Amino acid sequence: MSKATTEKATEQFQSVFVEPARAYGSLALEYSEKLISTQFDAARALTDMSLAQTRSWLEVKDPDSFKKVVEGQQKAAQDLGERFKGDAEKVVALSQEYLQKGQKLVEDSVKSATAAK
Repeated sequence: MSKATTEKATEQFQSVFVEPARAYGSLALEYSEKLISTQFDAARALTDMSLAQTRSWLEVKDPDSFKKVVEGQQKAAQDLGERFKGDAEKVVALSQEYLQKGQKLVEDSVKSATAAK
């Protein structure tokens, strides 16, 4: 095999296998980072809300303060539901973005492989 043939084969291998694998790995890492960040944010918000609600129960001293805490619990539950809805929408958007970018990578890889022939 000549040096030119070897270099051409190496270039084809790079463009058909290595570059698409690297691009997909980068995409998967980016998606994972965003997803984990979203999950940590949600866990932190839930923890903060739970601790705040627990603290509010420590302040109950009479019927009025009890009523306030119960009302606070209802508001917290409503806020938590909205938070979960928003987080779910964010995860769906991330997943759709990942799918679209992944499909684009596949299309580009097929084009590259076809052109390398």
